[in-house]
Amino acid sequence: MAKWCCHCFPCCRGSGKSNLGASGDQDDSAVKTVRSSKSNVGAWEEYDDSAFMEPRYHVRQEDLDKLHRAAWWGKVPRKDLIVMLRDTDVNKMDKQKSTALHLASANGNSEVVKLLDRQCQLNVLDNKNRTALTEAVQCQEDECALMLLEHGTDPNIPDEYGNTALHYAIYNEDKLMAKALLLHGAAIESKNKHDLTPLLLGVHEQKQQVVKFLIKKKANLNALDGYGRTALILAVCCGSASLVSLLLEQNIDVSSQDLSGQTAREYAVSSHHNVICQLFSTTKKNGC
Repeated sequence: MAKWCCHCFPCCRGSGKSNLGASGDQDDSAVKTVRSSKSNVGAWEEYDDSAFMEPRYHVRQEDLDKLHRAAWWGKVPRKDLIVMLRDTDVNKMDKQKSTALHLASANGNSEVVKLLDRQCQLNVLDNKNRTALTEAVQCQEDECALMLLEHGTDPNIPDEYGNTALHYAIYNEDKLMAKALLLHGAAIESKNKHDLTPLLLGVHEQKQQVVKFLIKKKANLNALDGYGRTALILAVCCGSASLVSLLLEQNIDVSSQDLSGQTAREYAVSSHHNVICQLFSTTKKNGC
């Protein structure tokens, strides 16, 4: 059986747990209030979650040739693989436009990657416009990803959803990989097709530790998504008091309005998020 890696990318739901410290019924009521308000146009618009819901790699053995099978399973003795590489086009693609390097990287076969990445074209795109590096990061095969970075793979090539390797590292809450990507030139402000930067994605998914990491790396706190929402507005819409508190500690524009003309504070008030409203009140009293 092939290896399946599957994640969901829900809209402002995260783990489904509230960070407000209030009852679940109160949170559900607040969410319904936001969704039902006509003034909140686009506030709860669902993102297309295809990038994270689909299987990372669905491989059928009958679709693979000898080299691709060896790269995927990684069970060929090193000397036999060296002979195979000598007699085969190492950049040949399978039916999914995957090279042997894609398959070895996605399945964590680092010894095969070590042999391949010196001979293969590193930035070849598969049928989802993903490089071997993107696949390695998406499937959390960090050793393979680091090898590819060290040999010059471009970390900023977006896939068909506009996601770069850094987006997937942030989604996976992989701070070490995110750090490695930034050290090798990953663009911290790259936007996917929903205009989500890695920071906005982290806030949207309520991944606080990587959000803290990106703040320390000077990510733009006032970047806007496709609906004109800042990280602060997203944090309020997601009902995350801890993220709101974290963002309010930074030099962030609290007056920014999204495309429906709403500020983060106005969303908090209209959805009766009392804890978050208190955070805004405290910030205002402190002169921020």
